[in-house]
Formats: sequence, C-alpha cells, structure tokens
Amino acid sequence: MACMILAASAGAVDAPGRQPATLYVAKTGDNSDGRSWQKAFHTIQAALDAVPDQLGGHRIIVRPDTYVEANLAPAHPGAAGAYNTLVGDCDGRLGSGAQGWVLVDSGDPELGFKSWDWWGTLRASDRLWPGGNNRETFSCIVWDRWQIQNLYVAGGDGGLFFDLTDKSGKGFTVVVEDCVGTGRAFGGGVVYPTARPGEPSVFRRCYFLALDWVGDTAAVLVGGWEKSMPEHPHAVFEDCTLVHPDNAVAISYASHCARARFVDCRMIVLNFTQPEMGGHSTGIICTQGHAATGRLHVDLEDCILAGYSVLTPGADAEAVSYTTQGTVQAYVQFKQPVPDGFQRLGLWPTELFSRIAPPRDPAELKQKVPGVTCD
Repeated sequence: MACMILAASAGAVDAPGRQPATLYVAKTGDNSDGRSWQKAFHTIQAALDAVPDQLGGHRIIVRPDTYVEANLAPAHPGAAGAYNTLVGDCDGRLGSGAQGWVLVDSGDPELGFKSWDWWGTLRASDRLWPGGNNRETFSCIVWDRWQIQNLYVAGGDGGLFFDLTDKSGKGFTVVVEDCVGTGRAFGGGVVYPTARPGEPSVFRRCYFLALDWVGDTAAVLVGGWEKSMPEHPHAVFEDCTLVHPDNAVAISYASHCARARFVDCRMIVLNFTQPEMGGHSTGIICTQGHAATGRLHVDLEDCILAGYSVLTPGADAEAVSYTTQGTVQAYVQFKQPVPDGFQRLGLWPTELFSRIAPPRDPAELKQKVPGVTCD
C-alpha cells in the first residue's frame, strides 16, 4: 500500500505542455515570486498561497532554517496520481546549499510554547469549540494528496496532525516522510476520513511526540468516519517512533470506526504507574472515553511497545481489536497481562528507551537502527 502511494505521488498526470510549479522558500531570497532560490519567499505560507491550481504535481522546496509559522494551509490540494510536495532541503541536494532541519516553530516567539486548542502547525479549527483558536471552521481537507518530507514541527497544540472538521467523511490521503512532529496534544495523526482502498495516509520514518496526558491526546491520534470497520486502513505507520506520557496511539473521542497499521514501529509510554497509590493509565493503545460508535482496529507487524499496559485497562478495552504479525513485543508493568500474539519482555529494553529523544538531525532520523527488538 505504501509503495502504491509513492508511485501515485511521483507520477503526475498532466495536460500536454503543462508545467507544474516549483516554488522556493528561503530567508536568503528576495521574497518576490518564489520561482527560484534568488526570488524565494521568506515564509512557507507564502509558497502555499502561491500554489496555482488543484491539478497537482506542484513542489515547494524549503531551505533549512527556523520558520516561525502556524496554521499552515495550501491554496489547493493535490490530485489523484499527482501529489503536491512540501520538502525540506535538509542536505542541500535541491540547491539550497544548506544542511539541517527545516524547523517550523508554531509557538509565540517571545513567550514560548503556545498550547492552545486549534493552534498548531497545520490549520484546522471549529467555531463551535468552546475555546482556543475558534473564530472559524476550517478543515485540513486542503492537504489532501500532499506529500510532506524533512520537516521538524514544534511549539503548538498539534504537530503533523490532520483534522477534517466539517469535511469529515470525505476521502483523504497524505504522505509524511522523514519528519518530526511534536505538540501538546498530538505529535501526528489523521482523524475522520473515510478509508480510500489502496490509498491510505502513510507516515514513514517519522518521530512523533506529544506532551500532555489530559483528555484527547496521544503521540498519534486516529479517527475514522465509517460506522463499521473498513477493510482498508485509514493510516499506515512505517518505521516510526511514538513517545507520550500516557499512550502512544489513541482513537479520537468523536471517532466512529478507525483502522491503522503499524509496521516496524516503536511505541514508548512513560507512565508505569502504581494503581495502589491512585495512579491511572490509559494504556499504550488507548480507547478510553470513546464514543458509542467508536472502535479501533490496529494491525501490528514487527513492533515493540513499552508502558503500563498494552491496552486500556477495564471495559474500554472492549472497543479495540488487533492482529499481530512477525515479532511484536511488549514491556509492561509486571501485574499487567500481555494479550495473545505479543511476546512479553521481562528485561529493560535498552535500545528502545534510547529512542525517547527526538533525532538530533535529519540524517539520524533517516538512519535505520537494527536490533531494536530484544531477546
């Protein structure tokens, strides 16, 4: 499925003679039309505004630097077979002459971390929400069929998290590769599309971190719109690291049926609470507080998990189903059961916990680290 996505995004289907746009972002440019490094826009949003049409195949290339921007939204989505691309030129091969992260900081440049509802890297909001950035309703559907590469996002409520809001129930696909997504509530994820057979959203070689444990929060949040479990996943995560105080993967409170696939992923939860002292945990895979129609199905292949328990303790676990393939390992609190299909780890997984920190540079994120699983 993931390879099918990349083939579609690379093969633009264009009218004869049509040339998709290539736009550049660099603080070293003159901020004119963005058509070259010399004329580069100073902000990512300016380039997103300049995407000329919805025929797809357009590309935005960003020079490594820090961009203090929030609520990014393109003027147009991509197209089937012709994904648009937003790429950080992290190694200079695309002509920027620079190396390092393209850091998108959505915080307040003077006051710091801006943990405010509906304030994050990607624009999404709901005017019916009781607080936060709620002046209007806006949907991440505008990011449909975009491919995002080599970004490090931080400072806001949501990282690389796509919420369809009032366009929930539509088909939606995004490809995110070699990125770091951090936020108060979510590091990454996608909520409320209907699954496209053979064209799920794909998150590949990414690191996701969320910093809060109250309410609807997870390293990765997923949500679907179907009232019965779809045969195809809404999202696929490949070679990703998920870090969170209380759960790595969660179903959104307003979700109906959500399906996600995890291949060669690392899920690290920091809560190994002591219930005898009043501690609580929502589990590594969380279905706490789900709606009446909420169900989560996860397919796990060659993954390793750590946290208090694999699933949400108690009756909420009835909302989850799963499959395992290959070696799926779990390091949990000693009194907690390990579900069928999981290999229990009795000893501290040193290599896994060495992955808690975000990668220091893009090269570290792209590097394949063998041997994360333990004997």
